[in-house]
Amino acid sequence: MKTYNELYISARRRLKSAGIEGYGLEAQLLAAAAAGKTRTEFFRDMTLYSSPEYERDLDELIERRLRGEPVAYITGQWEFYGLPLKVNQEVLIPRIDTEVLADMAIDYIRRGGGGGRILDLCCGSGCVGLALAANLPDIRVVMIDRDPSVLAVSRANVNLNRQPRRVSCADGDALKTPPIFLGKFDMIVCNPPYIPSGDIESLDRSVKDYEPRMALDGGEDGLMFYRSVSSKWKILLTGQARLMFECGVGQAEAVAEIMRENGFENIETFKDTLDIDRVVTGTLKEEERNG
Repeated sequence: MKTYNELYISARRRLKSAGIEGYGLEAQLLAAAAAGKTRTEFFRDMTLYSSPEYERDLDELIERRLRGEPVAYITGQWEFYGLPLKVNQEVLIPRIDTEVLADMAIDYIRRGGGGGRILDLCCGSGCVGLALAANLPDIRVVMIDRDPSVLAVSRANVNLNRQPRRVSCADGDALKTPPIFLGKFDMIVCNPPYIPSGDIESLDRSVKDYEPRMALDGGEDGLMFYRSVSSKWKILLTGQARLMFECGVGQAEAVAEIMRENGFENIETFKDTLDIDRVVTGTLKEEERNG
């Protein structure tokens, strides 16, 4: 019989041999998941002997990963901005790139006094809206997506992070006119689908074969959602409200131009950790708000 540590080392070696970049962390996550433990609990018990059932279960998880399935979908959980999240194949796996969107939104709200209502449009797992709620105690967040199965995940994450009083979820399609019941917002944050339709098949298999196409496909040029949100959803903005988009590689200039064409000014672009223009923000002109 082998210890948990021996099986973890074996899993680590298999993932490394397969060329998986984050083999160390992924081995930890899979080994803990197979044991039904947190990572802290798993490391506490590493010197203990496991069981044949555990060895079998871990082997099944490793095989799924080697076939290309992302570790987040295998374990059913991920972390974003220090928050635990439930994930499944109905939603995109939160990326570190998206933390730039959360950073900029949090900073802007804090500089403006720290309160207000925020709309997280195309919310997916709810990662951005929940990050804002966790770091801005005086705000209220509404998270919107067009798919009921996606909203089920975001609602589960609202409860997981104990935010049902300040964060709500509602059905809405970013490609259509917003529902009239939503009211006005002091900020809209949006990480929409932005992969050009023709590029999806060229993505890594862990993305194209497992992550939801609806959350990837941004239309022919990848900009379909930016046009719709900038033109149709701006009516929900009030005062010095800010619209904040995440965008794909090479899209920032086009997104900024779309915003200008729809009456936004004071447009700013922010880079991610790889020096890629990742977030574009702007404020609606006064004449647009009043007219």
